[in-house]
Amino acid sequence: MDMKLEVVVVPVSDVDRAKNFYTGLGWRLDADVAPDDTFRVVQMTPPGSPASVIFGTSVTSQAPGSAQGLHLIVDDINAAYDELKRLGAEPSEVFHDAGGVFHHAGTDARVPGPDPKRTSYGSFLSFSDPDGNAWFLQEITNRLPGRVDPATTTFASVDDLSRALQRAAAAHGEHEARIGAEDPKWPDWYARYMVSEQAGTELPL
Repeated sequence: MDMKLEVVVVPVSDVDRAKNFYTGLGWRLDADVAPDDTFRVVQMTPPGSPASVIFGTSVTSQAPGSAQGLHLIVDDINAAYDELKRLGAEPSEVFHDAGGVFHHAGTDARVPGPDPKRTSYGSFLSFSDPDGNAWFLQEITNRLPGRVDPATTTFASVDDLSRALQRAAAAHGEHEARIGAEDPKWPDWYARYMVSEQAGTELPL
């Protein structure tokens, strides 16, 4: 039986302030329902995300700001930093972890700048909402095997697809340099590369 993550509850103290903050980041408002004065549910979805967040009144007993370590995935950490900065989210500088596996809690072992090799899963930034709920952005360009079904490859947005095409174009240039000739079947090569990159299977040479 498939079990897909659908909703994360984010505890906030001021519902309208939180709604304005996340709307300002471009998150889609899915619902804002208040059956009475004591209960209100707001659901919002980050761009391109299959999962949503819910906050409101009487939806959780967690203390406002206690949601920590929430992760959003992007395929260009520097572009994500620029966008969050422009939208007023006050993101941290891009960083990678000294250990290179994940990131430590808090700010321990943070090294400024993206992962030097731009290894997939290796570059991060963080930001918080007005209550202090803490989010991380993690750069992923090449999935580990088994994380995505190659038969269901999808791209979340035009920008997502555009950057995938740009990475395929760069890799294809290296491919043509290796074979010492132009590749007349480059569309097929692009397609194999983009599907393999997203699914974490072996990339074409």
